[in-house]
Amino acid sequence: MIMLDEIYRLFNSKRVRQLADVRNIALYIFGIIVLAIAWSGARTVQNNYQLQKQISALQQQNAVLHLQNNNTYLQNQFYDTEVYQELSARQNLGLAAPGEQVLLIPKSVAMKYVDPALADNRDNNAVTPIDNRPGYTRNIEAWRDFLLGRKAATD
Repeated sequence: MIMLDEIYRLFNSKRVRQLADVRNIALYIFGIIVLAIAWSGARTVQNNYQLQKQISALQQQNAVLHLQNNNTYLQNQFYDTEVYQELSARQNLGLAAPGEQVLLIPKSVAMKYVDPALADNRDNNAVTPIDNRPGYTRNIEAWRDFLLGRKAATD
């Protein structure tokens, strides 16, 4: 009974009646609505920040791809020139310009005039240097050389 009297006095006190007044309850509801709107605004700002970061990353990727496209376009233009075609024919096919003579020199004769430090050591059964390039780079170069016929005779 004493407990009930304490609770009754607590709820009937002047301070509790002021807090439970209808005008104050409306202020509480208004405060809760303001907090909900502020929380929603903060979440929106956070989402916009994340989206802006994604947009920035995609724009950078787009710029890189644009530069790669331009580079490829310029390479294609170079490959279409007569200068490149002539160099490619000389280098890969062993062709010569009209009026030029192609001299075929045996490797043994040519190697007499090459510094031994610069000579290819594969014929001497020497240890080949360690290739520290990534595997995919070696693979791409091996395929390129195979398709262009550069190392078919030496390997």
